[in-house]
Amino acid sequence: MSFPGSGLAKGLAVTLRTMTKRSVTAQYPDVQPDLAPRTRGVIGLFEENCTVCMLCARECPDWCIYIDSHKETVPPAAPGGRERSRNVLDRFAIDFALCMYCGICIEVCPFDALFWSPEFEYAETDIRDLTHERDKLREWMWTVPEPPALDPAAEEPKEIAAARKAADKLAAQQAAEAAAQHENQNENPNTEEEGT
Repeated sequence: MSFPGSGLAKGLAVTLRTMTKRSVTAQYPDVQPDLAPRTRGVIGLFEENCTVCMLCARECPDWCIYIDSHKETVPPAAPGGRERSRNVLDRFAIDFALCMYCGICIEVCPFDALFWSPEFEYAETDIRDLTHERDKLREWMWTVPEPPALDPAAEEPKEIAAARKAADKLAAQQAAEAAAQHENQNENPNTEEEGT
């Protein structure tokens, strides 16, 4: 059973404890904060990887990604081949006034064209300036940190293991052919015809 005023006494005790501790104030903007490696600041676009598949725009719950493109015909790579058509990116814009920073667009991109940048200082006085076009999104790419190093004890990725196996098989085959060719040269040395 508690006596009257015990809640007030507990509250004052907490107040007295915090009053005696030294305050720690982050002196932002004079001192930049130490951000976590996976900080969600702004989204950067690596335009060369974008195939205009529109997955990011379709999956965005806020509909804040605007993409425009057109089709171009590409000549055949080899003679006798057929022409192919490909999408060419005309506009890629993200409206950060609408964006809720969920990261779905980055997760669904199958070609690694979108990345998180830890930059967060891009406030504007006009809300229309928060729509970043592809040139601005490209600038954010230079602030994207490098991915963390792989765990040395991790299993090798299947793609690399398959490529290594194919390369080792090809190298062994070439070494066997070179050894067989060298053996044939030793058995049948070139004899020069003697002239009279």
